[in-house]
Amino acid sequence: MWNDPALPAPVRAQALLDAMTEAEKIRQLGSSWPGHDAGGDVAPMQETFQDAEPFEKAVVDGLGHLTRVFGTGPITAEAGRERLTELQTQVVAANRFGIPAITHEECLTGFTTWQATVYPTALAWAATWDPDLVRQMAGALGADMAGVGIHQGLAPVLDVVRDYRWGRVEETLGEDPYLVSELGLAYVQGLQSAGVVATVKHFAGYSTSRAARNHAPAAVGPREFADVILPPFEKAVVHGRVGSVMNAYNDVDGVPCGADDNLLTQLLRDTWGFTGTVVSDYWSIAFLASMHHVAADIPGAARVALQAGIDIELPHTSGYGEPLREMVQDGRVPTYLLDRAVLRVLTQKAELGLLDHGWNPAQYTAPADFNSPRNHDIARRMAEESVVLLDNSAGLLPLTGPRSIAVIGPVADDAQCLFGCYSFPNHVLPHHPELSLGVEAPTVLDAVRQEFPHATVHYAAGCHITDAGRNGDDRSGIEAAVAAAAAADVTLLVVGDRSGMFGHGTSGEGCDVATLQLPGVQGELVQAVVAAAKQAVLVVVSGRPYAIGRYAEQADATLQAFFPGQEGGAAIAGVLSGRINPSGRLPVQIPGDAAGQPGTYLASPLALRSDGVSNIDPTPAFPFGHGLAYTAFTITDVHVLGAVGAVGSVGAVPVLVPVDGLVAVSATVTNTGDRAGTAVPQLYLTDPVASVTRPVRQLIGFTRVDLAPGETRTVQFEVHTDMTSFTGRDLRRRVEPGHVVLRLAQSAGDPGTTIQVTLEGDTRFVDQTRTMSTPTALLPG
Repeated sequence: MWNDPALPAPVRAQALLDAMTEAEKIRQLGSSWPGHDAGGDVAPMQETFQDAEPFEKAVVDGLGHLTRVFGTGPITAEAGRERLTELQTQVVAANRFGIPAITHEECLTGFTTWQATVYPTALAWAATWDPDLVRQMAGALGADMAGVGIHQGLAPVLDVVRDYRWGRVEETLGEDPYLVSELGLAYVQGLQSAGVVATVKHFAGYSTSRAARNHAPAAVGPREFADVILPPFEKAVVHGRVGSVMNAYNDVDGVPCGADDNLLTQLLRDTWGFTGTVVSDYWSIAFLASMHHVAADIPGAARVALQAGIDIELPHTSGYGEPLREMVQDGRVPTYLLDRAVLRVLTQKAELGLLDHGWNPAQYTAPADFNSPRNHDIARRMAEESVVLLDNSAGLLPLTGPRSIAVIGPVADDAQCLFGCYSFPNHVLPHHPELSLGVEAPTVLDAVRQEFPHATVHYAAGCHITDAGRNGDDRSGIEAAVAAAAAADVTLLVVGDRSGMFGHGTSGEGCDVATLQLPGVQGELVQAVVAAAKQAVLVVVSGRPYAIGRYAEQADATLQAFFPGQEGGAAIAGVLSGRINPSGRLPVQIPGDAAGQPGTYLASPLALRSDGVSNIDPTPAFPFGHGLAYTAFTITDVHVLGAVGAVGSVGAVPVLVPVDGLVAVSATVTNTGDRAGTAVPQLYLTDPVASVTRPVRQLIGFTRVDLAPGETRTVQFEVHTDMTSFTGRDLRRRVEPGHVVLRLAQSAGDPGTTIQVTLEGDTRFVDQTRTMSTPTALLPG
C-alpha cells in the first residue's frame, strides 16, 4: 500500500509509519554527511563532527537526508552522480523497506558544486526587481539538480535586512518585506516547478541580530517581527506551498528559534497551514545546549527541538539518534511527537516519488551540464539587469572612445570578487588551491579590455582587500595607482568586497563589520585616485552597501554591483560602454556617511532625520529603489481607474473606499530619451495617522516596463485594502479606517505623485488568507 503511487502521499506515509519499528522511525529523522572532511570549514563550528556516526552505521534501518554529496569537495557532474548512486544504493540496502534518503544541496548562487554556473548572489537578484527572471533562474537551477538526483535545495534566504553591517546581507533579497516576498516566492515557484523542494530560511529574525553579529540575539519587537520579518515566509508558505523551512540560529526575546513551539508549530503549521518538513540549520539542535543553554546536553536539546517542531536534524545525526531512542523508550519523549515528525518526512518522500515501487538510485542517466548555454544566458541577463547606475551627473557615461583607461582597485582583477560566499569557488575551493575555478569568469579588468579593444588599458591594484592572509593596511601601491590615473583619459576605480566564510572575507557568513566604510584602505585609495584622475568612474562590487556618498560626489559617475556572478565582469563593462542600458534598482539604500546602524528606509518618522532631536542624520546617499539609466522616464497621469465598492464618484479626492475594497491605480510611463530602456515604477503606501507608528513609506507594488525611445505605456496597479494592513497593539493584523496615501514614484526618495484614499468602515481584522500582492498590468499607451 505505501509504495502505490496511485494513493495520496499522506495515506501512503501513514501506512508505512504503521509498519515501522521505533528504531526505523527514528532513522528517518537523521542525516549523514559522507566525506564531510573534504571541504574544510564550510559551516559554523564544524568541529561538532567529532560525534558523527560513520556512514555505514548511520544508514542502518534507514536515513532521512544525505548532505551535500556534490557540494562538499570538488567533483565532476558524472563522478558526483556515480557517488550519489553508490550512497543511495547503500541506504536502500540497509533498511528492510528499501527507502532512499532525501538528498539536499546548497543552491543560493547556483548549484553549489564544481564546474556549475555561478549566478549573481541573491542581493543582485533583488537589484533586478524582476520576479520572472528569478523564477526562470530557479527553474533552470532546479532542473540541473533534479537531473542528477537532488531532491531539496537549501534556498532561498528570506531574511529582511535590518542592519547593513551583518555579513549575510549579500545572501538576502534586500530590506523591504514586499520586495523580498515577491522575489522569494518566485524562487520557490521556480525551484519547485522542477521537482526540487525549496527551503526558506532562516525562520525567523536572524537578520535582526544585535550589533549585526552572526547568531547574536534578535533585537526586534513583536510588531516589527510580525510586519517586517514574517511576511516573506508567510507568502512562501501560503501562496508558494514551499516544501521545507529551516530554523534560524538566533533567539528572539530569549527563546531560540529551534526551541520555539509558538513559531515552528503554532504559527507555521496551525495558523499558516504549512504541511512540509522543518529542517534544522546545521548543528542548530546541538547549539540549543552548547550555545543557547536551554538544554543541559544533546539529548535534552533533541527533546526540545522535536517538541518545538524540527523534523529533521542536519547535517548529520546527533541528538536525533540514540539519545532520541532512549528518551522515547523511557517516556521523556512521547511517541506521538516521534510519529508526527516521521509522518511528515515520509509524506515528503512519497511526494518526491521516493516510496514508489521500483525506485532505482541509478535512474538518473541523462547527460549533465551544470554550466550550459541556457545557464550562461540566464546568468548574463541577471547580471546585466542587476547593475545599478547610482550617479552620472557629469554625463561621463557611457564612455565613448577613450584612448587610455586606468583600471584601479583590488577588486578589478579578482574573479572571486564577483561571487557570493555560497558559490562553490568561494565556499569550497579555498581549501583546494591547486584547482581552477571550474567556470570561465572574466574579471572586470578582463572585460574592460574586451569591451574597449582600441583603448590602452593600464592596471594597478593600489591596495589589498582586507581579508585573512592579506595586509589591508598596506598603502604602498597607492602612489603607482595615482600615477596611472593621472596619465589616463578615464579612470575606473573598482573597489568593494571579496566574500568568504567566518572571517575569511569582507562579506559573507560570519564576516560582519563594525562600520560601513570601505574595507581596508580602499577609501584612501579612492580619494587619492579621484583627486588625480582627469575623469573617474567609481565601481563598487560588494555584498553589502557601503557609505560611499562622499566618494560618489567626487567621482564623475558611480556604479553599484552586488556580486554579479560569472557574467558580472562583462555586465559591468557593458554598462560602462553603453552596450547595456542599466536597469538595476537598489534593494538596499546606500547609507550616508553619518548614518548610524541599524537603519533602513522602512522606518517611522523618528527613525529618519529629526532636526533638533538628534545630531545623527540617517538620510541615505542613495535611496531604496534608486537607479538611473542612459535615458529618462516620466510617470504622469496618475489617477484612480476604479475603486471596487467605492462610495462616491471614482476619481474624487480623496477616493472613498470601504475597508474591504480595492483601488485600481493607473499611470502613464514614458521613455523621453533617445534609446530603449526599462523603467521600474514603484508604488508606496503612507499611513499618516494610525493606532501605532507606521513607516513613512512602505513598498506595496512594482513592475518593470520596457520602453522604446519615445514610447508610452499604461501601467495599472490593483491595490486591495489588505495591503494597508498592519499589526496592532493587540498583535492582531488589521485594516484600519482612515486616510492613507498611495505614491507612485521611481524610488523611495522620489516625491512622485500621490493619491489620497480614505478607508471607510469599522476596523477589519485579517489573517493569512488576506491579499498579499498587488497585481500589475501593462497596456499600450
